[in-house]
Amino acid sequence: MLLHKTEQAAYESTRAIQKLDKEYKPAVEYPRNGLASGLRLLAGAIGSDLGVKVCHVSIGGWDTHAGQKAPHARLLEYLSESIYAFYQDLKAHGKDQDVLVMTWSEFGRRARDNGSAGTDHGAAAPLFLVGTPVKAGLYGQRPDLGALDNGNLRYAVDFRQVYATVLEDWLAGPAEIVLGGQRFEKLGLVKKDLPPSTA
Repeated sequence: MLLHKTEQAAYESTRAIQKLDKEYKPAVEYPRNGLASGLRLLAGAIGSDLGVKVCHVSIGGWDTHAGQKAPHARLLEYLSESIYAFYQDLKAHGKDQDVLVMTWSEFGRRARDNGSAGTDHGAAAPLFLVGTPVKAGLYGQRPDLGALDNGNLRYAVDFRQVYATVLEDWLAGPAEIVLGGQRFEKLGLVKKDLPPSTA
């Protein structure tokens, strides 16, 4: 019985998303790439009040061990332009205060070239939070290229501090349960009182 209910819910959700994809009218023109397409669909789900609480959209291609410069620049451009369009769309629909975007990656990069005009996997990586609910700024310190840790950048902020902040201050959830029972100092990067929407 449970499996039947799960299948039915998945079927109904899929139909709702397909219908939404055809009917949603974005307020901006999105770039033509996979990330932007996913964000456009997500903006439609948020604007249509489908009850979306947490969603993730991915973009691949960051594993640049060789010839990194051009593809890395292109990916950063995709990321920037896609998120910008997403937020302009949300803002035009009066939903920008309801959404916080967090980027993450399962690996960082090393600081030194690997001999193939690329970089290998490393320990530290930047994490971006974007949106009206975010207190803008740089949290932590810029990495010191003269003080590497076995070829890795030394991180100044534990990524679990960012997760704890978003979990507790944005999603109002129990960070310790998600983070293996450990408590991490929060960063204070989420605005507590947002002004009324202007849209």
